[in-house]
Amino acid sequence: MEKSEIIQKIKDSEHQKIKFAIPDIDGILRGKTIHKKKFLDVAEKSIGFCDVVFGWDANDVCYDNVKVTGWHSGYPDAQARIDLSTLRNIPWDNQTPFFLADFSKENEAGLPSCSRNLLKKIKAEADQMGFRSMFSQEFEWFNFLGKPNDLAESGYTKLKPITPGMFGYSLLRPSEYPEYFNEIFDMLAAFDVPLEGMHTETGPGVYEAAILYDDILAAADKAALFKTGVKEIAYRHGIVATFMAKWNDELPGCGGHLHQSLWDKATNQNLFLSDEEGNMNVTMESYLAGVLHCLPEIMPMYVPNINSYKRLREGAWAPTNITWGKDNRTATVRVINGDEKSARLEMRVTGADTNPYLAMGACLASGLYGIKKNLKLNIQETIGNAYEQKESKNLPSNLLEASRIMRDSKIANELFGEAFVDHFINTREWEWREFSKAVTDWEIKRYFEII
Repeated sequence: MEKSEIIQKIKDSEHQKIKFAIPDIDGILRGKTIHKKKFLDVAEKSIGFCDVVFGWDANDVCYDNVKVTGWHSGYPDAQARIDLSTLRNIPWDNQTPFFLADFSKENEAGLPSCSRNLLKKIKAEADQMGFRSMFSQEFEWFNFLGKPNDLAESGYTKLKPITPGMFGYSLLRPSEYPEYFNEIFDMLAAFDVPLEGMHTETGPGVYEAAILYDDILAAADKAALFKTGVKEIAYRHGIVATFMAKWNDELPGCGGHLHQSLWDKATNQNLFLSDEEGNMNVTMESYLAGVLHCLPEIMPMYVPNINSYKRLREGAWAPTNITWGKDNRTATVRVINGDEKSARLEMRVTGADTNPYLAMGACLASGLYGIKKNLKLNIQETIGNAYEQKESKNLPSNLLEASRIMRDSKIANELFGEAFVDHFINTREWEWREFSKAVTDWEIKRYFEII
């Protein structure tokens, strides 16, 4: 619909309130509910939204090391723009109209800390090069019985998964909570976040869902809305869903793999389609080479949290080194030689805890870098177990190491701009500092009596 049609639709609606949300640097949706009259006043302009959403961490603790906002600026309102094209109604909330927004300005760069705005800029570059960027994210997540207060009061030490045992691809387990399982699939479809498929993964109470692919910005929107939508639907059933990368050291982590392909805008052809012998074309090879070349320099955009790196372990269905292989799930990037509709790359380093806007933007920017630089693959295809490829370069092993590499990276600053890199890396270094102050259960058990 045209903007005028969307505004008229809201004007004619019986709903008196509208919800909208903005993704923060961690991909968490921060939102408001406003009166319909307020929405109609700002729909074609901008709306004030406190810029503290880029000045605090996931637990609302204010950073002391960022420039974009802080006590030094007084945390003023920044001007956000509601993206009218993102209109959808929330099926589990009385069909309340909902929009996404970002801190961008008409004909201006907008806030460098805004991840949705950054992705829009990277997408625009691909558009100018004649490409349609098609993406999708798949998620694994664990489900636990209880309410948020219950889990918090127990210190998250009495977690009970909704089903027991390791039972991947089970038809039996979802039948224990059919209303929950079916509501995720059906209500998200009604929320314009359609799923391609959904099943149990290996592990107690763990599900996996793949979202239908779309243009990269719409795909990132759907990924962010999927995570929030699943959590809200879970609450309706006395369930808490977690997308943290690794909640238990004895169980597999939660992946958030990115599927991607470039299409020629003029011919509407998939440029990642291999020939009859399975050989990649030049565009796909350079894109893949760019993704692998840039990966260690921008790792925090794929693996953003302290906990994220605990998922990257040998034999845990997550990569540990820089590799690629055809239909190889041990490699960092899996090359899928399907038909024209399904031929694609799968980035497997990303976990379910990623900010979809940053992770997808990192992939696309890296791939375009490879195409512009005409990079060739200098890494041999991995056949068999990538964990045994000892000659392959290892990925950074923790957030501090990865953040220091990215801060000093010429590639990172070229791809995303110095202002974004400075802000983003400051937030990651803050995360490391907060972790370094914490006394963990592991330390208590290891040192309390015996040391």
